[in-house]
Amino acid sequence: MRIFFFPEKRLLQGGLAGLLLLCGLLLVYGSGQVASVANFQQAIYQGNPEKKAVALTFNVDWGEEYLPQILQVLATEEVKATFFPTGRWTEKFPGILQEIAAGGHEVGNHGYAHAHVGSLSQAEIKTEIERGQAAIQKSIGARPTLFAPPYGEDGDAVVQAAGEMGYLTVMWTVDTLDWQEERESSEIARRVLEKKTNGAIILMHPTARTLQALPVIIRSVREQGYDFLTVSEIIE
Repeated sequence: MRIFFFPEKRLLQGGLAGLLLLCGLLLVYGSGQVASVANFQQAIYQGNPEKKAVALTFNVDWGEEYLPQILQVLATEEVKATFFPTGRWTEKFPGILQEIAAGGHEVGNHGYAHAHVGSLSQAEIKTEIERGQAAIQKSIGARPTLFAPPYGEDGDAVVQAAGEMGYLTVMWTVDTLDWQEERESSEIARRVLEKKTNGAIILMHPTARTLQALPVIIRSVREQGYDFLTVSEIIE
């Protein structure tokens, strides 16, 4: 059975609602696939602090022109990352997502249309997730189990809706802010090196600046004794 790391205090906060949710998930997915209840009730900002490792994540709704080179860097450095594509992007570029999956990288769900899920009803949130899931499954033939909410909107309604669908809501420990056009690659690398910690989840996007910073980040972090894991691996 796969058990994901989560602080004991949060495990105790689940109560009866958490128990009922776990029972439902066990019926749907089986005990071998269900994570700790607390993970479905709380967004995850950091992995296991006992692991001297970090997880690189890429939220993808644009930037496809940089992905082949990003994948090449990851392959050269033998790093597996976690990618969160939107459904609408996946429908446009299913082949790129197939290449990502074929490279051994983890694929999560970023919703369908990069919507502000924090302002949606639970039914609408689930529709966003379901549409994204459908596009991803059509492309790579696998169902994601991780959800990265657009704009980092991880309110209770979002986390609950995702959890009821069997998704863990994933946020970040370090935001590279690489989407800001004025941010240089050296600053992106510096943010990661200064803010990293055991179990850190590092948020990135496919940009020219990220591509330039990526080899520096990987080599510098490794020199300091850190490994690179996928999100699922780092939260175990």
